[in-house]
Amino acid sequence: MSIYVIEPQKLIKIVAEKLREFPEIKPPEGIEFWKTAHFKELAPTDSESFWYTRCASLLRKIRKFGPIGVNRLRKHYGGRNRKGSGLSHSSKGSGKIIRVALQQLENANLIVKLDKEGRVLSNEGISLLERTSHDILRK
Repeated sequence: MSIYVIEPQKLIKIVAEKLREFPEIKPPEGIEFWKTAHFKELAPTDSESFWYTRCASLLRKIRKFGPIGVNRLRKHYGGRNRKGSGLSHSSKGSGKIIRVALQQLENANLIVKLDKEGRVLSNEGISLLERTSHDILRK
């Protein structure tokens, strides 16, 4: 399990570059206007690289916590919702971004949907992550 040894930022950055080669994975139309959560004020500034980074991050989270569904992933990508002078509360991330990214990853045969359980990585997805982390360890 070498994905646990590598720094997540390094692994996600390199896997995101590899995901650009998959024709099934591409940023949806209008993503430059989508916010990542309702409590955010602005959408990500680099929307194209953001999409590949989020897909790579989803792959890593599914490998680490899977089988996992959209609702639990929303909790992982959530944050602090500040309510002015009142107390802040936790809030979930955007479900549409996660759902569309998971559908694209399914079309690329990197993840598999299990009935009533959630999503897990397929053998191709596992080998992509493990090969990438192994390459990083060798450098």
